[in-house]
Amino acid sequence: MDMDALKRQAAARALEEVRDGMKLGLGTGSTAKHFVELLGEKVRTGLKVVGVPTSEVTRADAIRCGVPLTTLDDIDHLDLTVDGADEIDPALNLIKGGGGALLREKIVAAASDRMIVIADESKWVEVLGRFPLPVEVIPFGLAATRAAMARAFAQSGASGEMVIRQGKDGHAFVTDGGHWIIDAHLGRIGDAPRLAALLSVIPGVVEHGLFIGLGTSAVLAGAQGIRVVERR
Repeated sequence: MDMDALKRQAAARALEEVRDGMKLGLGTGSTAKHFVELLGEKVRTGLKVVGVPTSEVTRADAIRCGVPLTTLDDIDHLDLTVDGADEIDPALNLIKGGGGALLREKIVAAASDRMIVIADESKWVEVLGRFPLPVEVIPFGLAATRAAMARAFAQSGASGEMVIRQGKDGHAFVTDGGHWIIDAHLGRIGDAPRLAALLSVIPGVVEHGLFIGLGTSAVLAGAQGIRVVERR
């Protein structure tokens, strides 16, 4: 079975948790796109839900699929968010932000009662860090922010190269919020909660891709079928 089919299987399993009348957070990325498409099929057959998209890309997908949308200005609480991840560890800590939507993704996840993470089994790791950690930053004072990030990495026992993400045009990638992303190639993050706390207090850091304590369950699709992991 190809990777795309596995992602769709995970999305279909998460859809089983959706009930009529729910307010949903709609994630960003290739796996979350499958969820939005499958959700649209249910809406067309009568399911009543409303969604808050985590990116402009997801907003466009939801509109295309006929999923009714709202914002966190109109409602301040969501029943469930379904989103993908770049890495998932056994405590259901995540690295997210490979698609550049980490800020909105975290805002939406934090406003939700539950967050189901959907992924193929390749995203499951024993220790986070193989995937570069995205850190969304303000361009102003970038050198000072990078220096503070390096100190945070050292204090948490991590180190690695920091690279400003490039867009397809060869210039710095710009997020939906108008910020830049630094991808930190750390290899291994031994204490993800500590690093998350250290990064969060750096003034030039808008948000980071460590999602600590937000995922409540993970739906992993692999060659042997679907595995559901609940947060311990």
